[in-house]
Amino acid sequence: MKRLRYGLLPLLGLLAGLALGWSGHPDRPEAPRDHQTIAIRFSHFQTDEVTVAAGVPVTFELRNKDPIEHEWIVGTEAIHERHRLGSEPYHDEIPTEVTIPAFSTKTTVVTFDKPGEYAFVCHLPGHEAYGMRGVVTVSPNRGAAPDGS
Repeated sequence: MKRLRYGLLPLLGLLAGLALGWSGHPDRPEAPRDHQTIAIRFSHFQTDEVTVAAGVPVTFELRNKDPIEHEWIVGTEAIHERHRLGSEPYHDEIPTEVTIPAFSTKTTVVTFDKPGEYAFVCHLPGHEAYGMRGVVTVSPNRGAAPDGS
């Protein structure tokens, strides 16, 4: 029994290191990632301002606490104009265009290449006019090389 217990200790240590984000290769650190949670309640984004770095993959966790579905569309004004006039009933193929069913959570990963401000809006009828919008501010990535890579 002691042999089994002592044999499990290194395995448990390895698992704990992985859970804490240790890559095992100090000369090859993982690329930076960001995680943002945006909750929806009473047809409003509870977090309506988010700041991220350019070039860094951002995981957006979109939590819909309402009894109706919502959209999370992020992009330029041209993207929003297309959706204001569009007729797409459901979004699940483009990371910047997500439908979140009632009482559910969806996750999407977006990498913003250029600094700037990008609005996120729910384009279901009346939701934007009701105030269901926010902004992602993308700041320059201080860790990027001068040529942008």
